[in-house]
Amino acid sequence: MDATIEKRSPWSALRHRTFLWLWLASIASNIGTWMHEVGAGWLMTTLSASPMHVALVQVAGSAPMFFLALPAGAMADIVDKRRYLLKVQVWMAAVAMLLALLTLNGMMTVSLLLLLTLGMGIGTALMMPAWSALTPELVDKRDLGSAIALSSLGINIARAIGPAIAGVLVSLAGPWATFALNALSFFAVMAVLYSWKREQTPALFPAERLFGAVRAGWRYSRSSRPLQAVLVRTAAFFVGASAGMSLLPLIVRGELQGTASDFGLLLGSVGVGAVLGATLLPRIREAVKPDHLVAGASVLYALVLVGLASLRNLYALVPVMMISGAAWIAVLSSLQMAAQTSVPNWVRARALAVYILVFFGTMAAGGTLWGFVASHLSITQALLIAGGLLLLGIVLTLRFHLPVTEAEDLAPSLHWPAPILADDQDQDQERGPVMVTLEYRIDPAQALQFQQAMQEVRRMRGRNGAFSWGLVQDSQDPQRWLEFFFDESWLEHLRHHGRVTKAEQRIEAAARQFQQAGIDVHIRHYLTPAKPHG
Repeated sequence: MDATIEKRSPWSALRHRTFLWLWLASIASNIGTWMHEVGAGWLMTTLSASPMHVALVQVAGSAPMFFLALPAGAMADIVDKRRYLLKVQVWMAAVAMLLALLTLNGMMTVSLLLLLTLGMGIGTALMMPAWSALTPELVDKRDLGSAIALSSLGINIARAIGPAIAGVLVSLAGPWATFALNALSFFAVMAVLYSWKREQTPALFPAERLFGAVRAGWRYSRSSRPLQAVLVRTAAFFVGASAGMSLLPLIVRGELQGTASDFGLLLGSVGVGAVLGATLLPRIREAVKPDHLVAGASVLYALVLVGLASLRNLYALVPVMMISGAAWIAVLSSLQMAAQTSVPNWVRARALAVYILVFFGTMAAGGTLWGFVASHLSITQALLIAGGLLLLGIVLTLRFHLPVTEAEDLAPSLHWPAPILADDQDQDQERGPVMVTLEYRIDPAQALQFQQAMQEVRRMRGRNGAFSWGLVQDSQDPQRWLEFFFDESWLEHLRHHGRVTKAEQRIEAAARQFQQAGIDVHIRHYLTPAKPHG
């Protein structure tokens, strides 16, 4: 079947056994996470009536992503993901259990709650890039879209169930019970990861070093236009949309005089709306382009913020929150799909880490911003300003089109000939930097078109590892052009060979069509002098 990823059934990934069990285990874990969200948010309103303190709960959970996402993505690309994820799950279970014990014994304070929420956020930051990058290992390319959709659906099934359970638990036993059950929920994921017999492909080269891997991931993100479009659209939506979730506890407790069960009801309504929205998304995607889907859902969420600002009846807010869940899942799944399908396998975790960094960074910034605005103006005004900012973001990002990329385009092309070292050259693969030159013969009448085509080549070199690039013309022979770029070492240049995709092969061909017929492009490799021995 040659259908694109977006047109496949949203359920097809469940035929992969390991994915099925991990999906079920993650639902259990996410139910615990949403219970934790309700417990932490409600506990903070008990400890402090300050809007800033309540908003900082979300900030503490989200801020670590801003600092740890890219290193975590690099780690996920260079270590055994299974063992790595097991260790992170143990950390998060321990933090959740500590939260439960301190709360049960009446020892919790505002500072302790924020500190331990920060600890949970650190675990989430370390986990998410590896977890997201794991999906292509669990399903084949045809089912990747289904797996992404199911992952989003699973999160929102948990969102529908977790808050409802948490509301009852907080009312009957107190917030500590939500933390304790969250700690236990991590063991479901641990069990599946422990039993999974992961097959590893033998590496052709030594594993990348952490800081080098971080630099490579950053260079890729800086040079990839499709990924940049995803990042811009992500920031434009979530900085405004974050106002709804960050201020909801204050609306329920302060303005509705509601209970923990009421808070859980509204969060559960968000989850129900998200599940209903997820079931409709495959049909909507067949009729609506991703750009239009995200824009439409953003308008819908702006109206949700207006509803939150103006309605002060619990049952009137239930349908509003259901609509918010449907709009949220439409935007989130579309952006995740675009991020997953716009990057090749070698850098997937790092690119997704940058996406996650922007997502959580804007959520953290938004939580701080709207807490500040609500403290100095009012909750109603903060929500209305956030809705206006959301609509403004749609207009400002119209030119950033979400990528629609087939996974086959991102397979390695392997069309570059293997570079050869002379017999008398030092075989030290860490030797570098390496300069590569390509000599072209271009008709002066086509020089402008050639230069324009080479700008895409420049971005391609940067994505795949080059830290410097240039294009120069011979002063004595205007037909002779020289492209040059630098890789950090001979080993990095060998990795560069394996990173070029089939889509990028076409970029290279588009530039080389201007090469004069019958003349080969001459390629040379230059090494820095070897260090003298002794």
